[in-house]
Amino acid sequence: MTRIHPFFVLQTALVVLLSLFLAATAKADQPAQRIVSVGGAVTEIVYALGEDHRLVARDTTSNHPAEALELPDVGYIRRLSPEGLLSVNPDLIIAQEGAGPPEAVALLQEAAVPMIEIPEGHDTEAVVAKITAVAEALGVAEKGAALAGDDRKQIEAAQAGATGLAGKRVLFILSMAGGRIMAGGVDTPADGIIGMVGATNATADFEGFKPVTDEAILASGADVILVMDRTGDMGITDDALFSHPAIAATPAGQNRAVVRMDGMMMLGFSVRTPEAVRELSKALQQVGG
Repeated sequence: MTRIHPFFVLQTALVVLLSLFLAATAKADQPAQRIVSVGGAVTEIVYALGEDHRLVARDTTSNHPAEALELPDVGYIRRLSPEGLLSVNPDLIIAQEGAGPPEAVALLQEAAVPMIEIPEGHDTEAVVAKITAVAEALGVAEKGAALAGDDRKQIEAAQAGATGLAGKRVLFILSMAGGRIMAGGVDTPADGIIGMVGATNATADFEGFKPVTDEAILASGADVILVMDRTGDMGITDDALFSHPAIAATPAGQNRAVVRMDGMMMLGFSVRTPEAVRELSKALQQVGG
């Protein structure tokens, strides 16, 4: 019986360990190829960067471009399904700030799935930061710098064309289920886009999205109502708007002045923000007092 020298055994074990380490390191150095995008703004940026071939799933808010709808849906951004996320075997999740719930995020951490959070914000600098962060997460920083620079120029050009809107009071209504109005105050994407076109948020006396009283609506002095262009149960019809007594008494109600826009384009603060600024400013210039 041939006896194996202990040194040979040790040497073999070291070679095996080194091989495993090098393989793991090489894998870690490889860019992620199975990515889940969470947040419509993030998904739009991934496509704009030309990195959509690496996506294996997206969340419900990711509805643009149309090709994104062909990807598996892992749930709403704040009600993600951990089972759905893990079922697509991702090697990276790029998520907009606020994605959750926390228990889903905890499960992903236990499963050792890397998750990069992209900061939110509601101005030009936020758009640039968002594009830059997504590009860095994808490992394409140079492409991100080019896209961010182009988007900044387009936003500035769109804002230059947004004239004559100073003092125009815009009331953003998120929903009015049961006749109860949920409006957008400061520190919201609605407040951000209204400010970017040079208009005034008519409900800037509170933060976030909150239910508002009839008295508050009357006091807003809204010249224009701004809503998302939605249908079905979440949609807000002209009849529902202008039959509301408080709205009917505002300048917007008296002039039946309402602007409808694609929600993700208007509130996403992503690569389509220049288009949102152009569309909103043009619409506001044409309606209201």
